[in-house]
This record gives sequence, C-alpha cells and structure tokens, in this order.
Amino acid sequence: MRFATEQHFPAAMEVVLGLFTDPDFYPTLSGLPKIGTPEVVEHRVDGPRVRLRLHQRFTGDLPGAALAVIDPARLTWIELLEFDLDRATATSRLLPDHYPDRLTCAGRYTFVATGSETSTRRLEGDLAVRMPLVGGKVERALVSGLREHAAAEQHLVARRLTES
Repeated sequence: MRFATEQHFPAAMEVVLGLFTDPDFYPTLSGLPKIGTPEVVEHRVDGPRVRLRLHQRFTGDLPGAALAVIDPARLTWIELLEFDLDRATATSRLLPDHYPDRLTCAGRYTFVATGSETSTRRLEGDLAVRMPLVGGKVERALVSGLREHAAAEQHLVARRLTES
C-alpha cells in the first residue's frame, strides 16, 4: 500500500533536520497515538550522514480478524533512519522483530524550506502485509495509525520548536 504524509513546522528546515537527527529528541515523543515512545538503539554521525535505529511498538487497534493471526504485542520493529543532511532527505526502513516475512515498510523523507522560518517534512512510502484474507485490513490499520501518529507528532514538534 502506497502512502504519504506531510508535516508543517514553524522553524527553518535546518532546525527541523537538527531536531530529527538528535537522539535526545526521540524519548520525548511519548503519549502519541498508535506508536509507542521510540527507544534509540543506535546513533552514528559520519559527516553529512546520520544513522538512527529506533525500537518502536504499534499500540493501535487491529481489525478483529487480524487478531487470529497477529499478536499485537509482537508488532515491534527497528526503524532504520539514514539522513543525508546535504540533500535534506532521509530513508526509512522498518525491520520487524517478528513477522519479517509478512511485513515490509520503507519510505523516504524530504525536508523542504517553505519560508525563512517554516518548513515541511514529507514522507512517501510503501507498506505491505502479506497475510491471506486480512493483509489489506492490517495495511489500512497500520497506515491509518501512521497518519494519526504523524499528525499528533507534528503538533508536539511544533510546540517544542516554538517554545525553544
């Protein structure tokens, strides 16, 4: 399933990129819907390249039929984020802790200056759940959760940016 989200921030693109590449930022993302607080398991900087590995958990609801084949407690993964600061982009890939043969998700973030003190972060990606009968329902639930999470994250980040 192809998906896209867009977040708008009241800060320059470089400030927003700095925030999303800061490992101290992610533990502050608590209380957001559908996805638990990320745990940073790796942070590496190599010139204009930044690599983050975040351990995450899906906390949203799944369709009832999916619960017969998926244990919601096992919907955990590592999100591998690789930033290219020169290009203001990042790639994202989910590496499931469980069900790696059934769940794949990858995307690309693009950071764009929309003014001197405003910017946008856009994510375009693909998510696939390979499960007979319920795969499409699970895909829709996960993408819905991702969008809801992104909207709430946008408000939290915008508040943090205006307070600092």
